[in-house]
Amino acid sequence: MKEPNESRITPLLPPDWDDEILDALNAFPGGLKFVLSRWEDGGEDARGMHTLGSFAHYPALAKAFLTFNHHVAANSTLTARERELLILRISWLRKSEYEFVQHVILGRRAGLTEEELKRIQAGPDAPGWNAPDADIVRVADDLHNDACIGADTWTRLSTQFGPRQIMDMVFLVGCYDILAMVLKSFKIPLEPGVAPLEPEVLKQMLESPAGKRPDENR
Repeated sequence: MKEPNESRITPLLPPDWDDEILDALNAFPGGLKFVLSRWEDGGEDARGMHTLGSFAHYPALAKAFLTFNHHVAANSTLTARERELLILRISWLRKSEYEFVQHVILGRRAGLTEEELKRIQAGPDAPGWNAPDADIVRVADDLHNDACIGADTWTRLSTQFGPRQIMDMVFLVGCYDILAMVLKSFKIPLEPGVAPLEPEVLKQMLESPAGKRPDENR
């Protein structure tokens, strides 16, 4: 695990968050509350602290992005489980260890099993998915590969989900695609005490291809 001083933009820690920063970060109130409560209890393992601490360098941007992030992550028309399927898959495809590790924890809380967490790594064609879950995971692959939900995927989704739900899927994947770019570009480290991926799992992530489906009519 890298230490904060290896970051390209060193995260500011909670004691350095002034009123302007706190107002901006409160655009995602649940995340801010969690980090501050863990910090006040003496814990440096507050998941997300380094992400918020990086955003703290630019309050106006933080407030705009976190307002969007809060909608797609907490207030959308999708269930928590559906959201985590999408976030975990785009995190894996983008090879963002930080994002994936954080959402493995949230995925478990949303009801994903250990088998499903492993299956996400293999993608939508892995044996064991039911049809709706496979198509949710495939949304992340389609958007990652082509910036477009494939025609066949769309047809199947439309029988299970309404327009607002599909819109939320696209915006959710886009949000966490951007966040993966932020985490990797700024080299934001995991918080102290947050376990990284096992070396063999990280190796699989870094070496995994984002495969296309040539039979899709795009």
